[in-house]
Amino acid sequence: MKVLADENMPFVRELFGDWAEVITRPGRTMVPADLHDTDALLVRSVTQVNAHLLEQANKLTFVGTATIGCDHIDTQLLAQRGIAFASAPGCNKVAVGDYVMAALLRVAAHKNWQLADKTLAVIGAGNTGSEVARRAEGLGMKVLRCDPPKAAAGAAGLVNYDQALSADIISYHVPITHQGPYATHHLLNAAHIAALDENQVLINACRGDVWNNQALLTRQQGARPLTLVMDVWEHEPAVLAALVPYVLIATPHIAGYSLEGKARGTFALYRALCQHIGRAEQHSIASLLPAPDISAVSLTRAPSQHQLEQLVRLVYDIAHDDSGFRRGLATGAPDFFDALRKHYAERRELGSLILQGVGLDERLGFKVPAQAADKHN
Repeated sequence: MKVLADENMPFVRELFGDWAEVITRPGRTMVPADLHDTDALLVRSVTQVNAHLLEQANKLTFVGTATIGCDHIDTQLLAQRGIAFASAPGCNKVAVGDYVMAALLRVAAHKNWQLADKTLAVIGAGNTGSEVARRAEGLGMKVLRCDPPKAAAGAAGLVNYDQALSADIISYHVPITHQGPYATHHLLNAAHIAALDENQVLINACRGDVWNNQALLTRQQGARPLTLVMDVWEHEPAVLAALVPYVLIATPHIAGYSLEGKARGTFALYRALCQHIGRAEQHSIASLLPAPDISAVSLTRAPSQHQLEQLVRLVYDIAHDDSGFRRGLATGAPDFFDALRKHYAERRELGSLILQGVGLDERLGFKVPAQAADKHN
């Protein structure tokens, strides 16, 4: 069979190449002719799978997205055409948890904060939001969970959006939707932005259109700017360049780009396609991943906040991604955003590092031997 995949998806040839013809293309520029005589299409969030793209899909029986969100897929159209569909919920939640924790520690150093004294609001209490909440609680923070659809369905322990907007730090983890009572397009709108206190911090690691970027620029150019962490941007791959100098951490939609997260995404589609065609699985995720550069660190006591930031940077240095983004933007190259994503350096998750010692909190994401872990149910 013929499999067409986004060129930025790792391990495609390792998982599919021994039993399928694998063709790769840039995800953002796939065209209808690419799908002629194609049996399976594997994409990421940058590919719009719609009627136009499928115009010449004469043999297509399977579409998979190696992402949590499905807003780029016309799932109703696929159902109408009898095309099987699979996604990868939760595949990059750990990577996003790593990203947000690195951002929190960088923000704390910038503002001279002790995170244990602060409140984090997580907007969207799904797979990724729950992972971020877990990390924040591991840091000693008070966490407010906000998820209006879940609240309407009767879920307990949630706050409303206005309450969430009062937190010291507000982190967004919602899909992008444009219609209905819980639409998330410009969920952070001009009125909300204007009303926030200047000491508050905003983090967006979900979808760029969830924030009104132009309204943010207006606020940031005033006398009371906010502290911003932005991994996603309205109208990607375009970036509101004037906003970037007012952003503490700016990155090119790579929060979920760990090697493990990408492997989970591709493997979820491998498993789904095998099930779809009745083929037995021949591979495992563990067999795909190389050994990490640094595998273990020994501690004599629980790390301080500053030491924890150093440990995180051993595995993932968010400042490196920020500086790379700014250099890329400064070149003026129109394709800098996608180029950074395409050539993103191999990044491991914090769980690739074993912390040996006592009094260690497994909620922080590192791999902690059972005898050294503080258990939290």
